[in-house]
Order: sequence, then structure tokens, then C-alpha cells
Amino acid sequence: MPIKHYKPMTPGTRGMTVIDYGELSKAGPEKSLLAPLKNKSGRNSYGRITVRHRGGGNRKKYRIIDFKRSKFDVPAKVLTIEYDPNRSANIALIQYEDGEKSYIIAPVGLKVGATVMSGPGADIVPGNALPLTNIPVGTVIHNVELYPGKGAQLVRAAGNMAQLMAKENNMALLRLPSGELRNVPAGCMASIGQVGNIEHENVNIGKAGRKRHMGWRPTVRGSVMNPCDHPHGGGEGKSPIGRPGPVTPWGKPALGYKTRAKHHRSDKYIVKRRNAK
Repeated sequence: MPIKHYKPMTPGTRGMTVIDYGELSKAGPEKSLLAPLKNKSGRNSYGRITVRHRGGGNRKKYRIIDFKRSKFDVPAKVLTIEYDPNRSANIALIQYEDGEKSYIIAPVGLKVGATVMSGPGADIVPGNALPLTNIPVGTVIHNVELYPGKGAQLVRAAGNMAQLMAKENNMALLRLPSGELRNVPAGCMASIGQVGNIEHENVNIGKAGRKRHMGWRPTVRGSVMNPCDHPHGGGEGKSPIGRPGPVTPWGKPALGYKTRAKHHRSDKYIVKRRNAK
């Protein structure tokens, strides 16, 4: 979808851009597929802030997405392409021949009125879901499962796509959007095509109020705090932080600090790391 620019009538609209939603359907969301979504504002079950800078924002309801695509060999018609406030990608409302409705991630090229299907016998067209065993090598895919039957966990954000590189010994080698090469069980499901709403990454927020609508509160730099509030604080004027590298408010390294377990159980499936030199 194209990006819409505004005339610089105010400081906020000078650099602000938005996605032109003219291609989306005018209908409201399917009420049977909505679920309540409580704004936790970064608090855990004890009421303590575990994620800073969250809170406020517009109220929204969760759209129940079918990430499993387990209804095999039943054609479904695309009724609408809709905006989803919970993700960067757009979603498509589909209705199966037996009347059941569900939401799926909308790929590039999927139009209202198109027919999609899941199962080993489905065609290789955008929106269809198949096991990796039945997908030709070189195909662009999204919505990829990590474990058969668990539901898609990989490649779900706007504009993302993975590529099926090879199949061997009941494993499928994928090149993920990060550049990582990873083996996935060949029985996992994946959808054909690239996730839609490609222009999402080019949107300029433009003003602080839009971030507040999204539920983000202001972020204050540690270097402008006092020494009692942050390790970077204190000093006269714009002082260096006085450390070999930046740290969190609690003294943990903030950049280049490896948090992944050294012997993670899924290391054997990673052929090439995304940050490999």
C-alpha cells in the first residue's frame, strides 16, 4: 500500500507519513473472532514494572488469527482485507465452504474474492498453506512453524519472507529474514508468499503523540539523569559515561551483551547465525 504524505501545516505533520488504507475493506472486524485485550502497562502479575516506558494508548481488541491452518482440503473465500492494531501486517478474513470464518495473515497479492486452501495438495499460490515437504525448493514463504502442529512462529511481520533452500533427512533448510540459515522439521506448515503491507517500515511517526496512542511512554536518556538514578548520570555538561560501554540502569551491559544460552537446545538446527562474520 502507498504511503501518504501531509502538507507541513503544523510541526507534527511536517515529517509525518501514514499508510494509505484505501485498499483495505470498509467493513468492521468479525465480532466472533475478537477477544478482550487488557493493557498491562508493562506490569507483571505482582504489579511491578518489568517493561519500562509502556502505558496509555488506544483501547483495542485482539483478533484471533489462525496460525495453524489445520483445516485441510477445504477451499475458503477471502471476504475482507483488514487492519490489525496488534501487528504490523494486515489480516484477511476468510470463510470456508462449511461457513466457518477465520483470520489469516494477508500476503502480497491476496485480493478480496480470491480462494485459499491449506493442505498437502494445495497449489503454490500466495495465501495457501502447505507442509514444507510439499513446497518446491526456492519458494518464498511466511508464517512458518517451528514445531509441527504448534502454529506459525516465524516470519509473521509486515514485508517479511523466508526462502526454502533445501530439503534433506526430514528437515527443511530455510533462509530467514535476518539472514540466519536454520533447519526446521519438514512436517511444519508454511504459507506461500511474502507478508503484505511492505511499506510499513517506511512510515515516519512524525510526532510524540502518535507513540502515545500506540501505548509508548517517554524514554529519558541515562546521561541526563543524576548519578543516583543511572550509571551514566552526573558530570558537568555533556559528559562521557565514564565506562567501557553503555549499561542499563542496573549496571548490566546494554550493547553487545550475549543473553542467549551458550548451549541452547536448538543450536544444532542453526546452520549459519544471523550475525556470523
